[in-house]
Amino acid sequence: MLKQTKLIAAMSVCMLALAPVACAQMPTTAKGASLTSTGPSMMNNNSIQPETTLDVSAEGEVMRAPDIAYITAGVQADAATAQEAMQQQANAMTGVFDALAKAGVEKKDMQTSNFSLQPRYTYIEVDEGKGRTRGEQRLDGYTASNQLTVKVRNLDNLGATMDSLVSAGGNTFSGISFALDNDDEVRAEARRKAVTNALSKAELYATAAGMKVGRIVTMTEGGDYSPQPMAMMARGKEMAMDASTPISGGEVGYTARVNVQFELVK
Repeated sequence: MLKQTKLIAAMSVCMLALAPVACAQMPTTAKGASLTSTGPSMMNNNSIQPETTLDVSAEGEVMRAPDIAYITAGVQADAATAQEAMQQQANAMTGVFDALAKAGVEKKDMQTSNFSLQPRYTYIEVDEGKGRTRGEQRLDGYTASNQLTVKVRNLDNLGATMDSLVSAGGNTFSGISFALDNDDEVRAEARRKAVTNALSKAELYATAAGMKVGRIVTMTEGGDYSPQPMAMMARGKEMAMDASTPISGGEVGYTARVNVQFELVK
């Protein structure tokens, strides 16, 4: 009995001596996930806290004198029958095409943009007797319309081209717009301006907050950076023309927009 008591005591002393070592080697767990120590060498040096970033939107605009124009015009014909209306507009459009060709417009620069044939009605009051009337639509005839979009490459002849179009039978005019035939460089310049403006704005905010701009975290292009040719605006810079119809080509604008997130540092 004495020997058994001494053996148990010896084993207890051994277990107490080994306990700190075992505890030091055991990982701390939470819900089955092991937790490992992360020293300075394990930290992510690229991590950015939300409070150290600044989101900025900016745009850059470039204005240029146009070198091409788009005319939207055509022919509208009214007649008693659909066939007559179609024939009248066809004859007039043939004259318009010939006149544009004589003015130097190539076939590839003429495109039909709209074609329609519609009935025309008149609203009348029909007497039904006893002081009663009713409304009724009466067919008056048909209207045939043919719209043409013309690209004019020589702006010096723009006024003369429009005059020849009308003289040849064109009797509808939807508008005129201006553009650049090759706008790659202008769009690139607008992008560069947008980024420069974004950086300038970020530096202003950072200085006001007592910080500095560190680096760009993200950058995206926002919205359309260039208008479509038919939507371009003309501004009031007069262009000298010898044509009978004076035309102001002005300038066309191209805009680039960027959204940039900057890291701010002390």
